[in-house]
Amino acid sequence: MNETARHLVQRIQAVDDAAAANRNRAETYRAMTEKLAEVTGTASSADGTVTVEAGPDGAVEKVTFSDAVRSGVEPAELAVKVQHAIALARVAATREQAEVVQRGLGSSDLLDTVLAEDRTLFGDAEPVDPGPEPVAAAADGVIANTRRSGRGDDEDFEDFPVMR
Repeated sequence: MNETARHLVQRIQAVDDAAAANRNRAETYRAMTEKLAEVTGTASSADGTVTVEAGPDGAVEKVTFSDAVRSGVEPAELAVKVQHAIALARVAATREQAEVVQRGLGSSDLLDTVLAEDRTLFGDAEPVDPGPEPVAAAADGVIANTRRSGRGDDEDFEDFPVMR
């Protein structure tokens, strides 16, 4: 085989290798897309009174209550438990999505760039873990805000994002 033929065979092999790599990437993306559509996040209140399931878009798909609700949980306390479980379920769904993407793509600068652009374009922020379950207060049904600092009302808007 002459040098030209050898060079041509090498180029054909390189094209075949690139085509195989593209097929593998396409299959990875297809499988990843299917898995992302099936993601759910599930979370329960600390005492198991309420369990929430959130879908891949963070929407609440299911809320279930234990028998403890029948024994007289205060509405304000139940509301706090439901809200907290919803936040935890959304965080769980987001984490599961991140794991699916990491398994599919691995860690990459491209992934980080795409996620940063999504946040810039759509204003979406990843759900933040709400921390420990807040405590319901007072018999008048008012829920204690356990996240307030000692700042005045005017200062509470300092960290509020404003488009400029």
